[in-house]
Amino acid sequence: MGSLSSIYLKKETLETLLKVVSQKSVAGVEITVSINDDSKKFESKSGDVFQNVSAYVSQTKEDRDSKKDKFYVGNGKCFWTDGKIVVAGNSQSSTSQPSQKAKVEDDLPF
Repeated sequence: MGSLSSIYLKKETLETLLKVVSQKSVAGVEITVSINDDSKKFESKSGDVFQNVSAYVSQTKEDRDSKKDKFYVGNGKCFWTDGKIVVAGNSQSSTSQPSQKAKVEDDLPF
């Protein structure tokens, strides 16, 4: 095991995700989780909170190239690590090409 993190998602964000998934008629949504080397301090009603984990709806290469804003869904913290996080392997051949899907333009948040 490499690390354990917690992420807090607000009810409103979950409702937005569910609404978009239903509107797009897809089975789910892919989330990217980023774990930073440094923590940011946030003030909350219960005191200072340090966070170094963020989660957002995954972007396509085209979204990243066009600098489209990320749709953040949650923040949190890494609370345990053994210091050995590795990149997941790929069971497919490196020559296989992902299928191209038509891009649908809409005003949804992601």
